Amino acid sequence: MDTTSIPINWFLMLSTALFVVGVAGVLIKKNAIIILMSIELMLNAANINLVAFSVYNNDASGQVMALVSIGLAAAEVALGLAILLNLNKLRDTVNVDDLSILRW
Repeated sequence: MDTTSIPINWFLMLSTALFVVGVAGVLIKKNAIIILMSIELMLNAANINLVAFSVYNNDASGQVMALVSIGLAAAEVALGLAILLNLNKLRDTVNVDDLSILRW
């Protein structure tokens, strides 16, 4: 690693900040779409860590795992939005507190 590159601590601080914002969004917000976006922020924080450590260790496996994680995140969003669209059609809301259709 050369001296002109960005230190890994900065990537870790950025990743931590993104993850904290994502956790706060999941815990505080009641809109299901915002909750999905917060989960995506947390996954992106993990991807930043994977790529940063991959570059730091000169190993491509972290970057490959980040690509797999991006693919899984895209599938998660597609399924989540499909479920939310169907629930919105049934209940006319995406507020998590108003959705009790999934309970037994």
